[in-house]
Amino acid sequence: MTTILVTGGTGTLGRLVTERLRADGHEVRVLSRHSQPYAVDLREGGAALDAAVSGVDTIVHCATTQTGGDEKAAAQLVAAARRAGVGHLVYISIVGVDRVPFPYYRAKLAVEKQIEESGLPWTVLRATQFHDLLVMFFNAVSRVPVMVLPAGVSDQPVEVAEVAGRLAELAAGEPAGRVADMGGPEVRSFEELARAYLKATGRRRRVINVRLAGKAYREFRAGGHLAAERAVGKGTFEEYLARRFAGRVV
Repeated sequence: MTTILVTGGTGTLGRLVTERLRADGHEVRVLSRHSQPYAVDLREGGAALDAAVSGVDTIVHCATTQTGGDEKAAAQLVAAARRAGVGHLVYISIVGVDRVPFPYYRAKLAVEKQIEESGLPWTVLRATQFHDLLVMFFNAVSRVPVMVLPAGVSDQPVEVAEVAGRLAELAAGEPAGRVADMGGPEVRSFEELARAYLKATGRRRRVINVRLAGKAYREFRAGGHLAAERAVGKGTFEEYLARRFAGRVV
């Protein structure tokens, strides 16, 4: 078994990756800003980061933020991994980062390129959006009586535990470069998904679809973030909702 460092190891995805790797018998270090003994802000790097990666065989890089700093964090991580002689760097990215000109997607694509050019053996997996993210979005837009959705946009949500399992599998294997994308089992319209959410939570909202402007929206409408040909996920959005909201109304 190997020693594996999981960045963002207390987050939605990283926590499950950590659990899976430990269940498989690996020694796992969890790196996050507040998790001892490897409490590190990746954007700052330094001696604490060097200590975290020392003696590590593989890094699974799950840490991310939509408020900026992913590129700086990746640069620090790559430099520390080089110094430590890490043999494999695994990164989780998003389907469509090379097609949709959305700021967060651009940052993820830039990190992919940093890893590819790092000189380290690497693996990159792109996945579609998690069920959890859709629920966060629907929670936000349903706080008012009218639920406003982007017209003409579909999504292909995937179960986060399935992505965690795939990442753990890749981390235990040899570096594979860019591997096949991982998409959820169904491509569904935003309105269909929103109505499933409303039914599961017992909320009543008027749903309207609004056409937006901009290049990113056009690419979302065109399906640039989908992987219909890689619908390998098993868990559906309704199954996720049934587990999350069982026996209660929000």
